[in-house]
Amino acid sequence: MDEAVVLSQVVGRIQELCELYASSPSLDWPRRLDPRLYILELNNPLGYDFCGILMEDKSGEKMVEVLESPHCKRPRREKNPSKTIASISSGLMDQQIWKDFPEDLFEAVIARLPTESFFRFRTVCKKWNSLLSSCTFAQHLAEVPNLHPWFYSVTHENITKGAMYNPSLRKWHHISIPFLPAKTVLLPVASAGGLICFLDLSHKNFYISNPLTDSFKELPPRSYRVWSRVAVGMILNGKTAVSGYKIMWLGCNGDHEIYDSIHNSWSRSASFPPSIKLPLSLNFRSQTVSVGSTIYFMHAEPDGILSYDIVNGIWKQYLIPSPLHLTDHTLLEYEGQILLVGLVTKNAATCVYIWEMQKMTLLWKEVDRMPNIWCLELYGKHVRMTCLGNHGLLMLSLRSKRMNRLVMHNLSTKEWQRVPECMHPHGRKRQTIACGTAFHPCPTALA
Repeated sequence: MDEAVVLSQVVGRIQELCELYASSPSLDWPRRLDPRLYILELNNPLGYDFCGILMEDKSGEKMVEVLESPHCKRPRREKNPSKTIASISSGLMDQQIWKDFPEDLFEAVIARLPTESFFRFRTVCKKWNSLLSSCTFAQHLAEVPNLHPWFYSVTHENITKGAMYNPSLRKWHHISIPFLPAKTVLLPVASAGGLICFLDLSHKNFYISNPLTDSFKELPPRSYRVWSRVAVGMILNGKTAVSGYKIMWLGCNGDHEIYDSIHNSWSRSASFPPSIKLPLSLNFRSQTVSVGSTIYFMHAEPDGILSYDIVNGIWKQYLIPSPLHLTDHTLLEYEGQILLVGLVTKNAATCVYIWEMQKMTLLWKEVDRMPNIWCLELYGKHVRMTCLGNHGLLMLSLRSKRMNRLVMHNLSTKEWQRVPECMHPHGRKRQTIACGTAFHPCPTALA
């Protein structure tokens, strides 16, 4: 059935309902119908949810035009719920109308639902569940901008399971990674395109997973074993994980390899230039960050940053002295700029600072700091800091013997906000963050 004919019938039904409820909004139908000019928003007091079009806890029916939003009178609430159900089933939910609703419009609407809605609509039917593997749905989803990243963390009290935080709803989710032997501990070390890279405690095996779905993969064994700690970075080949991704690990002795998801294999990259002395003194408490195809690692002695361009195979070293009295610190990336966040402790005073790397002078310039009233809470305490954030939003775990604070900072608005405590899923015990990473939720990303 032609899309214009289908939508024309839908509008006719709405007009009939408006007349039935003594409310007739002006619905001027153009001669040449473009179905994408209109968004159907059908609200009902019973809270039926149809593909994200029927919303909850509202009443009334109205047609909203994208270019203009005509005002319409709010109809009376139906006193008899059975009559409302009958009108919905006989009119709006008529299969003869909705069965041929344009598929691309369904996908465009669903792609704009909140991320947590994907957990619910997958259970509606097999067809909706299959949208996650649809190429066209992935394209619609890629057109929707990522507002805020989520945070995946491992806690000291529950190291075999993950805790995810949604900053939009200020809500924690507790999940377990599928297809793993019991009591296996995986540490999140990097992320890109909705996928998280995990490394086991023995530093032997790498894994890739989408924490929102069951997509999970163990990477093939590396070319040679490195038993010491390694720093790990991850980038995308394109704008989404569909185009593939690359993972790089780097050891202190200079050993390094790059995994290519397209070829499903590890390969060694270019050798170090003579100007970079080995062994490296990598700062493993700092996360790696990426800008384009370049991955940045933090090292000390001398203080600075080490970078590698995966596409061009070029190593660079930036010698940048650290700020005075700096303790725990990590690299950040925001709008292509390299930032540094860390604790500055002088005498008994402690505060969180944020600096930006000046490319001309190779110095750190202070751009923000935690509010003084919050810094007073850290006074006299031996505070340790773990940073989970990146991509414009930071989550900082500040803890001492008698304190456990979770703080969030928005780099664009420079706002500081407290984060709700992460509680154990089967009790009221507070959990402390051991490590974690930020990731942009993407239900269609495949490992």
